[in-house]
Amino acid sequence: MKILFLNFLRLWMIVIYAPLKLLPIQKNKVVFISRQTNGVNLDYRLLQGYVKKQNPDVRYVNICRRYEKGFGEYAAFVGNILKSLYHLATTSVCVIDGYWPAVSMLNHKKALTVVQIWHAMGKIKKSGYQSLNKKSGRNPKVAKAMAMHKNYDVIIASGKAWNKFYCESFGVSEDVLLNCGLPRIDAMLEADEANRTKILQTYPELEGKTVLLYAPTFRKGWNADWDKLSNSLDYDKFALIVKNHPNQKLKISDKCYTCDEFTSDELLSVSDYLITDYSAIAVEGAILDVKTYYYVYDYEKYIENNGLNIDLFEEMPGCVFKKAEDLIDALNKPYPQQSLDNYKAKFLPENLGTSTQTVGNYILKSIKK
Repeated sequence: MKILFLNFLRLWMIVIYAPLKLLPIQKNKVVFISRQTNGVNLDYRLLQGYVKKQNPDVRYVNICRRYEKGFGEYAAFVGNILKSLYHLATTSVCVIDGYWPAVSMLNHKKALTVVQIWHAMGKIKKSGYQSLNKKSGRNPKVAKAMAMHKNYDVIIASGKAWNKFYCESFGVSEDVLLNCGLPRIDAMLEADEANRTKILQTYPELEGKTVLLYAPTFRKGWNADWDKLSNSLDYDKFALIVKNHPNQKLKISDKCYTCDEFTSDELLSVSDYLITDYSAIAVEGAILDVKTYYYVYDYEKYIENNGLNIDLFEEMPGCVFKKAEDLIDALNKPYPQQSLDNYKAKFLPENLGTSTQTVGNYILKSIKK
């Protein structure tokens, strides 16, 4: 049934797109599309600001709305696909941060350049073509009907140590990758101290405590089970901030903070420790040198259902725990900084702080082309 729907969707788009492709290209228009967030995300805002500064004549079109369940959400999603067909036919550059049906399933004008700035900083967990036939992955027939991750001219990647996994995930060769990292790296580095000040002004009670940021990844098909960690902490000593994955909500104790007005990236600035599992937020934590521990209570299950690209125990020795009591014990001992230093040297992109400029210049070059 799903494949029939995808084939119908593709046919529907082809019929509408064909006459639109006869329209002229609006040379200075750049289209930004996302179904990851509602509104224009930080990466997009940084790129738009940089490109506009270099070329004031550039005009932006933003099609950004999370895809949620429900008839109303589905109707909005279909409406955005329809809207994107016109703009894809009349622009020379499209920027996306995830899969978009109209980009991958259609044949486009040769003048169109598609820039994929994948929303995660690295490839810790398997995804895309790597996870076909996995419980948490796609059915190969569905992936084929989706034309999953086709038509990308460039993919913005993190450190080169991830390249093999980017290629496997997207089904591309290494020459498609641009290893500069996402634009938000620049904002994280520039606003680190300002973010810390702003957060502590909002939550002054965090002062004097060891602040832990817990940010787990999405588990498709089963729920996160982190109660042993939250129930075992000494809240007189520790302050625990919990940031849900957008696609999976945790039951959060009233002893914890959620700090909804701040993003996970901003909260890294006030965190003494980042606690995660298989999430790429570990890469973002490394950028700010935040001491990072991994709570992987379902390690074997995650390997079986989804798969990982790196051995966390090997890459971060002394920082990975299956039991909450072992993690809490580690929080009361000196941190193995050398593990984090080695991780940073291996997995972060070079020339930190230049991501916006590098991606922005690629967009400007593509407009001129």
